[in-house]
Amino acid sequence: MKNEIAISIKPSISHSNKLSMRQEAVKSLKKHWQLYLIVIPPVLFFLIFKYYPMMNAVLAFKDFNVIKGIWGSPWVGFKHFELFFNNPMFLTLVKNTFGISGMLLLVGFPVPILLALMLNEAKNGRFKKFVQLVSFAPYFISTVVMVSIIMLFLAPRLGFVNIALNYFGFESINFLGEPGMFRSIYISSDIWQTAGYTAVIYLAALAGIDPTLYEAARVDGASRFQKIIHVDLPGILPTIMIVLILNVGSVMAIGFEKVYLLQNPLNLVNSEIIATYVYSVGLLNANYSFATAVGLFNSVINLILLVSVNTLAKRFSNNSIW
Repeated sequence: MKNEIAISIKPSISHSNKLSMRQEAVKSLKKHWQLYLIVIPPVLFFLIFKYYPMMNAVLAFKDFNVIKGIWGSPWVGFKHFELFFNNPMFLTLVKNTFGISGMLLLVGFPVPILLALMLNEAKNGRFKKFVQLVSFAPYFISTVVMVSIIMLFLAPRLGFVNIALNYFGFESINFLGEPGMFRSIYISSDIWQTAGYTAVIYLAALAGIDPTLYEAARVDGASRFQKIIHVDLPGILPTIMIVLILNVGSVMAIGFEKVYLLQNPLNLVNSEIIATYVYSVGLLNANYSFATAVGLFNSVINLILLVSVNTLAKRFSNNSIW
């Protein structure tokens, strides 16, 4: 008899819980309808322009036919992936892509952190604002203008750098014509353009550190360097880890526009990356299935790197995206 009563009570309890949750949801919607209204546009943006296009990734497994469309085109399985993996350029493309993005991560990642720490120690307010303005402004320069500046500065005959070299008795160098210099040019210009913007993130994290920690360090007689090591760095470590995870997760998504604009037949050996190869071979030749397959390969590698680094960060530092 007790069991029958318990069984009859359980459905009524679950039903009442669902009803109360529904009423709370309706009440919250009525109370905060302005916030939900603000959320709608970004949600629609991601659904329409991010998630819906993922359905068309099936094109990588088909031979695209304009007349039949994506879903009517014949299925060919992993044909385009095999073509890409067996391509003589495959290893070169992967090496160049990882080489440029890896060096950029290795060299460029610490620069904004150091810049933020130095600005945080600056006592002169005007000087600090001036440095922030000068370092932050290049971020707003468009890629085309940035590449034009690089070309003007490094031009073999009329470039400022070569004029300076000639003044000191050295011969002119065709910087963009030397394959070995391409990575250095790309990385140094990218650091100059983005370091100030990224430093703002770390400056915001430094501003959130408890001031009593600085007072305690001062009482203990800590020097500036010791304060940076024991207060500043631990305070911004969660931010550093999040930025590092996001940067590693976009290793294969290195900027196409800048690389493509800096390319020429002389430096193609070191400047041809997966993104530019997809554009020249896949899109310009209307081989959309092949381009989709290579793009999907890129995305899968980025996803694997993102999950791996996030897992390692969560295990060793307790800081992660999820």
